Formats: sequence, C-alpha cells, structure tokens
Amino acid sequence: MTTKTSGVDGNGKDGNGNGKDGSGSGKSVGGGNRARGVGAHPAPVLDPRAHPEPVLDPRALNRATLARQLLLRRSAGRGAADAVRHLVGLQAQNVKPPYYALAARLEGFRPEELSTAMEDRAVVRIVTLRSTIHTHTAEDALTLRPLVQGARDRELNNFRKGLTGVDLDRLSVIARELVEAEPRTMKQLREELLVHWPDADPFALSVAARCRLPLVQVTPRGLWGRSGQVALTTAEHWLGRPAEPSPGPDAAVLRYLAAFGPASVKDMQTWAGLTRLREAFERLRPRLLTFRDENGVELFDLPDAPRPDADTPAPPRFLPEFDNLLLSHADRSRVVPAGLKGRTWAANQAYRTLLVDGFLGGLWRQEGDVLTIEPFGRLTKVQREEVVAEAEGLLRTLSGTSASYDIRFGTVAA
Repeated sequence: MTTKTSGVDGNGKDGNGNGKDGSGSGKSVGGGNRARGVGAHPAPVLDPRAHPEPVLDPRALNRATLARQLLLRRSAGRGAADAVRHLVGLQAQNVKPPYYALAARLEGFRPEELSTAMEDRAVVRIVTLRSTIHTHTAEDALTLRPLVQGARDRELNNFRKGLTGVDLDRLSVIARELVEAEPRTMKQLREELLVHWPDADPFALSVAARCRLPLVQVTPRGLWGRSGQVALTTAEHWLGRPAEPSPGPDAAVLRYLAAFGPASVKDMQTWAGLTRLREAFERLRPRLLTFRDENGVELFDLPDAPRPDADTPAPPRFLPEFDNLLLSHADRSRVVPAGLKGRTWAANQAYRTLLVDGFLGGLWRQEGDVLTIEPFGRLTKVQREEVVAEAEGLLRTLSGTSASYDIRFGTVAA
C-alpha cells in the first residue's frame, strides 16, 4: 500500500488556540502529570482511615481498561465472535463501527470474519444496552435482552400519549406474528399496526414493537461491503431457538468488570442503562477487590483481571463513533481528559476518535482514499509517526488491498 502524508497539525494549537493539549497542561496529548492522570484536577486528599483501599488515578484506570478492551495490545488468535462475546457486544448504531472496533483490537482481523459470523447467525444486531443497537453473539442476544427488558418497558412511558388505547400485550402478539411471517421494515410494521390502532401515533407503535420484542436486523444489513435496508424479525425466529432465562445481574456484573473494570456501581449502570445494581455488587463483594478513585468513589474489580503499570506504553488506536470504551463509565476521565469533555460529538453527530497514549487525542474521518486526522493538540514527532503507522495498518485491514491512500493531518475546530 502506498501512503502519502500531508498537512500539518494545523498551527500546533488546540481548538482554543492555546497551544496546549486541551487539559491545559502544555504537554503532548495523553502526557500530563502521571501521578494524577491526564487532564485530572489535583487529587483530593483521602483520609486513609475512612478509605483504606488502594487509590487508582485516571492513568492507572486507563491502562487497566485498555487491557480489558484489547486496546493496550491487539489480541492474537482471538476470533471476531469471541471478541464480541468478551466485550459484551459492540456499539452498532451504524454499520461500520463494529468493524473499526475489531480492527483496533484484533491482530490479523479481516472484515469478512465478522460478516461471515453474521451470515451464519453466530452474531446479530439487536437493541440491548442503553436502548441502542449492539452487535452481540447469539447467546448474548438471547440472554442479555431479557436482563434489560425492564428498562425497555420503562422506555415506553415516554410514548404513552401516542399509545393511548393500545393494548401492548395484543400489539406484541400481532407484531411477532408479522415479523416472524417475514422480516419487516419499521415502515411496514407501522403500517400494519396502524390498521389495528388507527388513532395511535405511528412512531410510538413501532417503538412499542421494538421495546416489547427482541427484534434483530437480518442480513444483508450489517455485512461489510454490502448494503441492505433494516428488516426485522425476532431473535428467537432468526436464531431458531427460544430466548433463555437471563443469568441475572450478578453474572452481568462479572462480565462487565472483565471488559470495563475496575468500575463503580454507577459505571455499570451507565453501561447497561439499568438502575439498582448495588445489591448485585454487594452479593459479589466477597469475591471482588475494591479500590478508590481520586474522588473517593469505590471501585470493584475481579482479583485476577489485568491492572498494568500506569507507565505501560499505549499505542495509538483509531476507534469508531460511539465506541463503548468512551460510553461505559459514569466518570469518563479514565479515557477523556477534563478539557476534552464533549469534544467527540456535536448535536446528534458523533465523531470517530483517536487515542494517543491511551487517552482521547483527536478525531478522524475517511472520505474515499483520504484519511484525515485532527489532533486536539500538537503531536510529538514520535507520536505522529506512530499515528501514521496505525492509520496505514487500519487502511490495509479494511481495504484488503495495496491501494494508495492519502493520510492527512488537520486542525480540530473549537
């Protein structure tokens, strides 16, 4: 693959024109004070008598989470479906993000591997965590969805005005019959349901069907290099077996910590879109280690989970929009420096993100054969070379060819 690099890091300044990394440190992105973590405010002094647990600063939390997320070093020999299982799903609001997410995490990943798993129905696209579309293994689609069903039922309270007079149990039966007879688009489903409830809000009817039923998006939707409109059927019908009882919140806590820990109760509640998980953590307390963050918040973790040294090198990584690394904690300072909060989206538009030294360091986009990198601050010569090398690897992985690409550097607007 022939690669050209062009452009500069703008004028070496962040969007505020202050020549710093966005945290106000004046150091390279992701550098900062290692004793406190990137972008962190001075740590409060914790009373060791009140908080005897070890304290983990944002940099220590960063390295631990990157290791769980397969971002500190790519996993060799792990297949796409196994990675999806370990990560408890991948954000899939759009088609490409799961492919970008795995390209950043797996050694030798090929997009066709995930597409094949989808065609074989080993993984599916389904609404689960936080009421968003995720790519999950078939097993998780059948067990995680029941775990979050209560949240989906509560979501319908936002649409009750549009559902006046609608029997939701009857709607569930009718909608299931429709989508299991043949996959339906949301438009088709709305039109069929309006026959039964002509005075209801059409959008509310489709939301009710999505919330009440575990609807999966059938292929070719979601396949790499192919297109297809969103057509839905039930997970049970698509996978050829009934939904399984949820293993309960305790098992989900253990899996969450394996992929995102160390973490607080509120962190997991943010990830899952659930509430009242404190009891599960308390039941598991004898099996877990506990720490504190710099603000005194209690963090739980698995005893044998990796917690690398805070100085462990973290290579740059190109992540998709909505990557769960940035969405799965109530306190995101382990990845997002304080000065960069809110810089990964505008209105309803989320941006693809670049990690530098393990922390949010910029944005990126690809248009045709041009990949543009927009750092939040000035990169050192070594960092710039590492970012370009990572970009080249990403393009090789996703193109599968030796085509020529143009890698450019720009400036992020304030």
